[in-house]
Amino acid sequence: MASAERLPRRRFRGLRKFARNRAAVAGAIIVAFAVFVALLAPWISPYDPVATSFMTVRQAPGALHWFGTDELGRDILARMIYGARASLAAGVVSVGIAVIVGVPLGLLAGYFGRWVDAIVSRLADALLSIPFLILAIAMAAFLGASLTNAMIAIGVSAMPRFVRLARAQALSVKAEEYVEGARAIGLTDARIIVRYILPNVLPPIIVQASLTVATAIIAEASLSFLGLGQLPPLPSWGSMLNTAKDFVEQAPWMSIFPGIAIFLTVLGFNLLGDGLRDALDPREA
Repeated sequence: MASAERLPRRRFRGLRKFARNRAAVAGAIIVAFAVFVALLAPWISPYDPVATSFMTVRQAPGALHWFGTDELGRDILARMIYGARASLAAGVVSVGIAVIVGVPLGLLAGYFGRWVDAIVSRLADALLSIPFLILAIAMAAFLGASLTNAMIAIGVSAMPRFVRLARAQALSVKAEEYVEGARAIGLTDARIIVRYILPNVLPPIIVQASLTVATAIIAEASLSFLGLGQLPPLPSWGSMLNTAKDFVEQAPWMSIFPGIAIFLTVLGFNLLGDGLRDALDPREA
């Protein structure tokens, strides 16, 4: 009975640790709100984000347009709501690409070693030798300006982080006695990797993924600012800042609100990632 009672406690210990972390809870709330806004954009947006009105060009925030309008009379609040879709999609999809490609490569390199490790590690080192944002800009410019190509560029640029992390975790786990026992009873390498290596690698991968989403959102905003991401008239926080730079003195609200949205969303994912790292760390009581 005592062991049966301890099992649920251990299972929910990480959740309780996360709930006690106020910063992590605040981050989770910010992320949940951003996801809520992005998913329900067609129903909560007050206006069409691409509809222009030359009667309301650069109108200051007011009762009709809470966040004001831009240089074409488009409602900034509506464009920010729809822009959340582009930013979150870029963050989640690009990190998904990095995880799907990077984690298997890292597991193979760490588990098999030798020439597999040499090839994968040299590839990861070559990509890591180039600054993340510079590599993303170069790939996006090569692929062409679009949100899809920007996500691919960001995902490939972030992939080496997951290769190195998965490789390090696999090297550590494969030396454990239960993995040696699995080999001794004749389990195949594929079964050992899926059943014993991967579950022990997942917690740090989840933490790294949540932190990398924040980096990917900044990268997408940077690419859109440079004209390599979401293309007008479709809204994106980065492209909105690109337009707003020409009207900082006449219409400062055009840059203030998208900037705040990027700041809060990135802050939310960083706080969430830090909270997950503390909650999933088995060394923490």
